[in-house]
Amino acid sequence: MSRMIIREAVRADLPAIIALLADDVLGKAREFATVDEAYEKAFADIDADPRNVLVVAQDDDDVVACMQITYIPGLGRHGAERSQVEAVRVHSARRGQGVGQRMMAWAIDQARARGCVMMQLTSDKSRVDAHRFYARLGFVASHEGMKLLL
Repeated sequence: MSRMIIREAVRADLPAIIALLADDVLGKAREFATVDEAYEKAFADIDADPRNVLVVAQDDDDVVACMQITYIPGLGRHGAERSQVEAVRVHSARRGQGVGQRMMAWAIDQARARGCVMMQLTSDKSRVDAHRFYARLGFVASHEGMKLLL
């Protein structure tokens, strides 16, 4: 893992990112196996938006993890910006090896450098291991999240 780098994703990473999203208990039911027009458009939209960044962890030539970071401006907390982390995935063969911890530390450093006052995330209630992971990093389950599928 000493060769692992964390960087902004490029278009060539898209197949690996989609595979990571599908390499997941919940993702298996909602992701497709191949890159299609919808994934291409989503990548292009995220890439073009300065408040969004797709991030990958790369070890040698392999993309082993990914996440999306969104920077959200707000009037609350005296006009503070916050960082929202979503779609954090580590390849199943690499879980428990510190990849996620290094990636999250990188994201926290980026948010601090940008001047964000907090980082937030949502995690499906069934992801008990993920909740323990985030708690070890200092995240607090302070709010109840809700979603409405449209």
